[in-house]
Parts: sequence; C-alpha cells; structure tokens
Amino acid sequence: MNYLSAENIAKSFGDQWLFKNINFGISKGDKVALIGTNGTGKTTFLNILTGKIPADEGEVSIRKDIRVGYLDQSPAFDESLPVLEVIFSSDNPVAQVVKRYEHAIETDNHDELADVMEDMDKLNAWDFEYRTKEILGRLGIHHTDSLFGTLSGGQRKRVAMAKVLLEDPDLLILDEPTNHLDLDTVEWLENYLNTSNTTILVVTHDRYFLDTVCNQMLELDHGSAYTYKGNYSYFLEKKAEREEMEAAGIDKARNLMRKELDWIRRQPKARGTKARYRVDAFEELKERASQKKFDVQMELNVRTSRLGSKIIELEKISKGFGERELIKDFEYTFRRGDRIGVVGQNGMGKSTLLNMITGELEPDKGKISTGETVQFGYYKQSDLVFNENQRVIDIVKDVAEVVQLGTGETVTVGHLLQAFLFSPSKQYDFISKLSGGEKRRLQLLLILIKQPNFLILDEPTNDLDIASLNVLEEFLLNFPGCLMIVSHDRYFLDRLVQHIFVFEGNGKISDFPGNYTELREFQDEQEAEKKANAAAGNKSVATPAPQPKEETPVATVAKRKLSYKEQKEMEQLEKDIADMEKKKVQLVANLNKGGSHEELAKWSKQIEELTDSQAEKEMRWLELSENA
Repeated sequence: MNYLSAENIAKSFGDQWLFKNINFGISKGDKVALIGTNGTGKTTFLNILTGKIPADEGEVSIRKDIRVGYLDQSPAFDESLPVLEVIFSSDNPVAQVVKRYEHAIETDNHDELADVMEDMDKLNAWDFEYRTKEILGRLGIHHTDSLFGTLSGGQRKRVAMAKVLLEDPDLLILDEPTNHLDLDTVEWLENYLNTSNTTILVVTHDRYFLDTVCNQMLELDHGSAYTYKGNYSYFLEKKAEREEMEAAGIDKARNLMRKELDWIRRQPKARGTKARYRVDAFEELKERASQKKFDVQMELNVRTSRLGSKIIELEKISKGFGERELIKDFEYTFRRGDRIGVVGQNGMGKSTLLNMITGELEPDKGKISTGETVQFGYYKQSDLVFNENQRVIDIVKDVAEVVQLGTGETVTVGHLLQAFLFSPSKQYDFISKLSGGEKRRLQLLLILIKQPNFLILDEPTNDLDIASLNVLEEFLLNFPGCLMIVSHDRYFLDRLVQHIFVFEGNGKISDFPGNYTELREFQDEQEAEKKANAAAGNKSVATPAPQPKEETPVATVAKRKLSYKEQKEMEQLEKDIADMEKKKVQLVANLNKGGSHEELAKWSKQIEELTDSQAEKEMRWLELSENA
C-alpha cells in the first residue's frame, strides 16, 4: 500500500536549484533513510513532503486517512504550556484520559485519581499508559509539569519525540532523532522502531542506526535523488559502483566532446544550419562533460604542538551542584597518545568533567595539575558565534593564512577548507548561507588549525553528515596528541577510542579498557550474570539451607579432564582465533583505505567468512575450556 508519493519535486533558492525532478514513494512497512551531505536539502525535502513549505515544481500526495507524524530538527510549541500539555495536545480521547491520569499522579491528587481510573478502565487505556511510562522514562522526561519554554534544546527535542511516538502515526518522519540522546536511549529507540510496524522516513548520520533500522536508502546528491533497496552497508557498495560508472561516463563524454569541438570549429558559419541537431547535441554533451565530483584526497594531518612528559593529573577530584554530587574522588593521570571516550546518561556530569580539565570549572575537592606544554582544543556543544555577513574563507584567514601539516609541508587555508568539504565556490559564501552542519564543520576546522595537542570534543558528530564524519575520523586517527570524545555515535567511538570513562551515577566514574561495542558486550555479560545469580538466590530462599553442626566436606562435581588430543586442539584454536583477528584488522584497514569495487567486494566477503569461522572456533574453544 502506497502511503506517500512525490512527483517531479523541485526547489530553488535564488537562481540556484537545490534539487530538481525528484520522484519518490514510500509504502507501508518501508523504513527509508534520507542521506546526503550538508547543504543538499534533506530538511527542505522533508518540509516539502510534510507540507510545511511548498515545492517550486511537482506535487506531493498522501494517501487518504494516513496519519503522518513529523519530528522537526527544532520543534516549536507554545512555550507557556507544561510538558504534559505539549505531549498530549492531540484530540485522541485515550491520550486525554492518560494525560489526566499522569497529572493526578504528578500532583498526588487522590480524588482526581479515583475518577480518572474509572475512565481508564472504560477506554482500555492502560496499555497506552504503559507505553507512555516507557517512552517518557526512556527519553528522560520526568518533570512533566515544567514549562516547555524553560527546557534546553535537547530536552525540547526529547519532548517532541515522545509526543510523535505516542501519537503512533502510520508514517513517521524523523529529522535527526538521535541528536541530544545518550547512547542507552539511542539503542532503545533503535529497538522500538525495529519492533514497531510503523513506516519510517528518517534523516540521520548514525551509521549503526542506518544499518540496524533502515531497509532502503534515498540519497540526495548534486540535485538528484538515487534509491537503494537495502541497508547502509548495501548502499555503500552500490554507491561506489554508481560513482565508478558516472566517472567512466564523464570521461567518455569528455573524449567525445573533444572530437565534436574539433568538428564545430571546422564548420563554416554558412553551413551551421545544415547540422543544427549536431550542434544541439554538442551543447548537451558539453554540460555532461563539465560535471565533476568534489573528491578530496589530501591527507589531514595538521601539525600539533609538542607534548611534554607531564600532561594532566587528576587527584581525587569531586564536583557537585547543590545536593547532587556528579563526580566523586575521581583520579587519572593522562599519558601521551591517550584516546578516551566518555559515556553516560545525560546530566551525569560529562561536560562538567571536560570543563574542569580545561580549567573553566574548579573542582570542589581534589587537585588538577596541567603540564606547561598542554594546548587545548575544545569543541563544545554550544555554537560559536559567527558574523553572518562574513565569508567562510575570511573567517578562517583571521586565524591563519597557511597551515603546516605533520609532514612539514604548508598549505593554504583554501586547500584545508577543501579537505573539510568546502568547495572553492562554497568558501566565498556568506556564513548566513551555510547549513547547521556546515557551520559545525567550520567550527571544528577553526579549532583544529590552532594546532592543539590535547583535543576535547563534546558531541562533535551532531549535525555532521556522513562525508564530514569520515573526514573528521581520518583526521583524528592521525592525531598524535591526547584525545577525549563525548559522543552518542557508536561507530565514531568504536573507530577512535581505546578506553572509556563510564559515568555510572552517584559520582562514580569507572575506566573501561576497550571501545564502546566491547563495553556493551561486557555490560550485557554482567547483566546476564546478575540475573542468573538472582534466580539462584530465589531458589535458595525457597528452600532454606540447614545450619551445619560441624564442618563437612563439600561435595563437588568432578569435571572430566581434557585428553591430550583435546588439549592440542584447544591450543591450536587459540592460535587460529588470534590469526583470524589479525587478518580481520588488516582487511578492515584495506576497506577504510578504499579500492576498486572488485577489491571492496572481495575484502567484505573475506571479513564475513572470517567472522563466521571465528565464531565457530570460539564456540568450540568455550566447550573445551569448560572441561579444562
């Protein structure tokens, strides 16, 4: 069943077309990701589909009786309304009775609660109430009597998300839903969308989210749209094929144009009308041959200042606000080359720790000692204030005219801007014309060209497109100084960090050795162990153990010893698993460097085969280790 159709959609700003002749449809059960670089018009396209702005050309039609829910990037509601009123502002009678129930609970009004519970029974609203509790709790919305106008940008986004999810629309359109969510909430949202029957159109740059949730990709690229039936991994493969074909087509057109240009020049003016069709064809050919793909190959390795032996020492630092203690007796000594991720629920003190390290906040207790050679580069969640009437390149030149690379070479800021995906024409745009993601990218560049040796990034992936993320990741992989990252982008953390500061609550911070995926696996194992222990404890409570009068030997179940053959097999398995892991690391490195389509397909298949084989060997090793 087709829910939405868009035919020949076009939109321009001034004399420039943002996109043209876009045809798109979404059917029941589709989970479509809209992707593209910053400035290609993704949010504009969503606003056209939802009727917020008109298209210059084309038509959008939505099937009758289909309910559409839209999560905007910057949701706007009546700021004088309480959060509860915003969330339940629809006319749905079930939603209205649940709103009354939530209000009675919030205000502890027993009389109102008795009345509303009868209405809850009549409307069978308890399932909806359970969903309400789950969604509000998972999104961290606890004070529903707060006024919407008092909320931060991230809190507003979560309230808007709760509203749109509870409305349970047939078609759910989400613009950057994972921004301002902590990692646990992002994973919950993934699971929620995967298990629901809702049809989805989503703009997101979270690559794990794209792979897990979406089954179709719609890419906006240079004013055109391309559809791919598959998840993000499939899209990458097919996009590479498309770009190879386009590049070959452009080369062919350029060769043909040289011949046609020679023919055009040799024709006498008087005979021009005899081959008018060929002249017209030449103009079309010239337009095709002049196409070019903006592709930067320059390696980003901006030179950094030298770090001394002493970097930063945190000696039992503590910090709280009011009665709430965010950080308690935390200590750590930073070493050269540290690459640290910082994770934890919103409001636990992650940004507070960063601000103390950089000296913007003083600890309540403890001491922070910073080495003399440390030069911070601190990227904050809050936007830098730009002069909207200044050009991009002029803002960068105010910091530096040329930049020295790690190789000792110097490059102009124009070259560096190109490496950060600002084309030569875009460099002379006014700041007012940049998208939110482009301003973020410029903000990062301004920090990096100051050559810091201790880089702190607080949610750097918000509003950045996938191409920008790839550029940033490559830069950070080559960054020789210390690196601290707060991010909800799991792929970003997995690629870049070696250990993680985990904010566990009540002021406790633990240091986990590994990346984010390894942390989640460890936490899952811990949770499973707790449940197993709890189940065992319940059994022991049901049958109290008798108190022994004297010490008696404890009976144990004798385990079978491994045979000589099994011992040798176990040793060989350990060697094989280690070798496979090394091969996988090398193949992943090959993929990251890129190659031909045949090579990429070959490496991907080898990784898949190695993963399957490694899993089988690990299972066999576990079986043997239990008897060892």
